[in-house]
Amino acid sequence: MADGITILVGTAGQGVMRSVDSGQSWRRVGITQGIHSDAVVRCLTPVPGSDSAVLAGCDRGIIRSDDNGDSWHRVNTIMNDTAVWAIAFDPSNPQVGFAGTGTPNPCRIYRTRDGGQSWELRPVEVAAECPAVGVPRVTGIAIDPTNGNSVWVGIEVDGLRHSADGGDTWETIDHHAIPNMDIHNVTVTAGPPHRVVVMVNDDVFLSDDDGGSWRNLDVRQNFPLGYPRGIKVKADDPQTIYTTFGDTTPGSTGVIMRSQDSGANWESLNLPVEPNTAMWVVNSQRQNPDFLLAGSRYGYLYQSDNAGASWTKLDREFSEISSVAWFPN
Repeated sequence: MADGITILVGTAGQGVMRSVDSGQSWRRVGITQGIHSDAVVRCLTPVPGSDSAVLAGCDRGIIRSDDNGDSWHRVNTIMNDTAVWAIAFDPSNPQVGFAGTGTPNPCRIYRTRDGGQSWELRPVEVAAECPAVGVPRVTGIAIDPTNGNSVWVGIEVDGLRHSADGGDTWETIDHHAIPNMDIHNVTVTAGPPHRVVVMVNDDVFLSDDDGGSWRNLDVRQNFPLGYPRGIKVKADDPQTIYTTFGDTTPGSTGVIMRSQDSGANWESLNLPVEPNTAMWVVNSQRQNPDFLLAGSRYGYLYQSDNAGASWTKLDREFSEISSVAWFPN
């Protein structure tokens, strides 16, 4: 087990759970630390360029910690009291980032140019209602690491959006190219090959020409499980991608998949305890890219110290896991 790690787990209904001893003991971050009671946390996004700052998108806007998640405060923005589902920063310019809102509030996209202190609404057309979830929500944001003007946003259940000018204008990706509008996640690899990877609720799509054409992996025939959810490019290796799958949502089991050739071929990674639900999230960070955290929807938390070659399950189990992050102490 990695030593000297502070782990943060975002949950749906119990705010942020925090361990300062690499997962040996835990406490719930409470209202005295700045998180409102029973918060629904949808994402945890470390702030680029800082070793201690993180933003959390929750059911009442954005909250921020500058001390490894020990204390928090609200970031006063036009997203106050709305559900923030996703936050991402430009890896080449950490002052620029995007946030997405949604269920139960309107689905919208916002941009920051000052590292997350202030945000502006961007003009993106999104359906007011959609199948399966009612009000849609932003479930994935990816800023191209080779071109910060290229921004991809996945919406559940209203398809894929792309901006080629840093969020000034947006286009909807042709539904004939990706017929399933139930987008679960999106990422972009720096390459080679430079590749956009989009996860829908029953397949994975790849594009090597910035969305000009797409091919699917046919996961329900070629993968052990057919419900894709989380995705993360390894922090120090743009050819290695980790994804999480389940049998359905919330499901009864899950798996972590790894590709070491930018998504062309995949392998399932052995977990010491079978997941109790779909595997939901996986994370790799720049401070120690070989240290991975992955969570199942209903609270199993796994970690790997060797880039996924082997895993351990932490003893503590949680309510619904939405996101995971960590900091060196």
